[in-house]
Amino acid sequence: MAAMNAPEPPIQVQAAARALLAFWRAAGVDMDEAEAVYAATARPAPARRPAAPAATPIAPRPAPKVRAKASSAVDNAGLLAKAAQSVAGLRAAVEGFDGCALKATARNTVFSDGVDDAPVLIIGEAPGKDEDEQGRPFVGRSGQLLDRMLATIGLSRQSNVLISNTIYWRPPGNRDPTPGEILTCLPFVERLIELKQPKLLILAGKAAANTVLKRDEAVTRLRGRRLSYNREGLAAPINTMVMLHPAYLLRRPQEKRLAWADLLAAESWLDELGVARIAQS
Repeated sequence: MAAMNAPEPPIQVQAAARALLAFWRAAGVDMDEAEAVYAATARPAPARRPAAPAATPIAPRPAPKVRAKASSAVDNAGLLAKAAQSVAGLRAAVEGFDGCALKATARNTVFSDGVDDAPVLIIGEAPGKDEDEQGRPFVGRSGQLLDRMLATIGLSRQSNVLISNTIYWRPPGNRDPTPGEILTCLPFVERLIELKQPKLLILAGKAAANTVLKRDEAVTRLRGRRLSYNREGLAAPINTMVMLHPAYLLRRPQEKRLAWADLLAAESWLDELGVARIAQS
């Protein structure tokens, strides 16, 4: 019982004792008995004031502001997209939208290029440096390659193709878009498809394919297949195919044989769908 009546150790001694106990426990020593002895010698500090009455339960804290802002941006994008009744109206809605932080660092909004009522819709990922400067998608080296590829099967942005992206502002340094940025732009992407209901939807590259189709698969597993895109608001599922991104082909020219196979598959499908194309000279 002598331990129970011992005077309380000074505060400095208590702190040193706690630190030593913690050190030995971290080293793997069983300190339960030692800590019990220390607890018996350290008397609790006297209460400074009477116990307060039971507090009223506190309501849960609201979600962090960042999440709230992200959610409101997506909701706002959805409202603006739904209100658009034409491709031109949707373009104006995107240009006036300030809910994506990428817009603050981009030079231009890059929404679309081509014919608004074209039977073929091509969707890529995000603008690069050239696209940001000109305000049009696929105008750099990869865009020039895409134009040459499309021309081989009678497609052209001047006559029967509309080209767009899943992101409308260039990410700084051409970094990958964040999930939040993709989610914020998605209502506009889905509304574009809904407004156009193209005869054939072509998704260029993995990022566009996974965003639009809501899948997480390699582009090599998705290309070469006849797919369909369907969601509420569409009159019927939309014929969809995935192709390798032209930028990927510039990095790996040996894969152009796969791109050629994709083009032939698109040509065959367009023939079945009765889509008029440009006669090759």
